[in-house]
Amino acid sequence: MIEAAADITEDAFLGGQLLLKQKRSGHRAGHDAILLAAATQAQAGDRVVDLGAGIGTAGLALARRVAGISLSMVEIDPELAGLARANAAANAIAAEAIVLDVTADAPAFAAHGLVPDSVDVVLMNPPFNDPARHRGSPDPSRHTAHVASEETLHAWVHAARRILRSNGVLTLIWRADGIAEVLAALSRGFGSLVVLPVHGEAGKPAIRVLVRAVKGGRAPTRLLPGLMLNEESNVPKKEVRDILEGRAVLPLAEP
Repeated sequence: MIEAAADITEDAFLGGQLLLKQKRSGHRAGHDAILLAAATQAQAGDRVVDLGAGIGTAGLALARRVAGISLSMVEIDPELAGLARANAAANAIAAEAIVLDVTADAPAFAAHGLVPDSVDVVLMNPPFNDPARHRGSPDPSRHTAHVASEETLHAWVHAARRILRSNGVLTLIWRADGIAEVLAALSRGFGSLVVLPVHGEAGKPAIRVLVRAVKGGRAPTRLLPGLMLNEESNVPKKEVRDILEGRAVLPLAEP
């Protein structure tokens, strides 16, 4: 059930190309989802799954850029899944929203048509804050969206590996200081990794990593030059504005 209109805002993404309704409180869609979409490689005809889709931001942003994909948005929260479904319809994007725990077993996924080896592209923005260093929000949906357990990333990567076909591509975003966890989670079944560090400010450590991995890939891992989000004046760089407004993509999305 979607909350009353007073509890919902409508916000513009991709420079106004995408209008999304989301809850006024709790987890709010932001730059991470748009960067994830801009890092995801897809083409018309691909079957694409957005795991932990929330209100659909990343998957719908990808669908706005790449026409003709078949998009499924998987979300554990029925209310958020309802918003994702409504957002797809409001933006005239053909997509389905599935209420499902990403950590569910193979039969649960299959019951929704997500059988093993059936998907071309998976993108995901899992909860990634370390509970040992991050005080979780008292808002349950915000806590679920932000805070990871020790098993979160492995469980989400396992789900992606199961549904992806051979040579299918997974793109994910994670906190930069957890890169070792990402590499460990992807060490089984994935290869041909491409890693893009994302820095908030010049001279500061990266705050995010975007990673593309191929199921069964064998190419060496590549570390790309870092993406700097802001100028020294704390204003977003022009290349970043172009990405956030849907005029450009990140190198991971390029063939």
